[in-house]
Amino acid sequence: MEFRSHMKRALDEARAAADRGEVPIGAVIVSPDGAEVAAAGNRTREMNDPTAHAEILALRAACAAAGSERLPGHDIYVTLEPCAMCAAAMAAARIRRIYYGAADPKSGGVAHGARVFTHPQAHHVPEVYDGIAADEAARLLREFFASRRGSGAGD
Repeated sequence: MEFRSHMKRALDEARAAADRGEVPIGAVIVSPDGAEVAAAGNRTREMNDPTAHAEILALRAACAAAGSERLPGHDIYVTLEPCAMCAAAMAAARIRRIYYGAADPKSGGVAHGARVFTHPQAHHVPEVYDGIAADEAARLLREFFASRRGSGAGD
């Protein structure tokens, strides 16, 4: 099977999140045969839930669709480097590959910060590919936070 990126769809989810007033992060989970099985954008404010990150919501939907807490062979596309919570959830779900856009030196948990997959306690280590549509993902975040600062709304 030929590789096909699903980052455009993840970016669409990030834009939809921004339109809802959420931090613009989107995620898409793809089955081993390349079909999209779940997509989500951040909903932490809407749901009053600090765990309602795009990745967590997509994992929940994909696991529900699969009827399993594990997603072996599945890949996730996310617009921003996953935080430690999301990276740990991806390991628990046995995600095969993580493709992410922009790096997150402040809150990332894959290449920065906690570096979840480098610890001996990581029971599963997915393949990680970074920099996929990184410029567009970073631009969405910059524009979102600039507009929030300009409007006087705080984060």
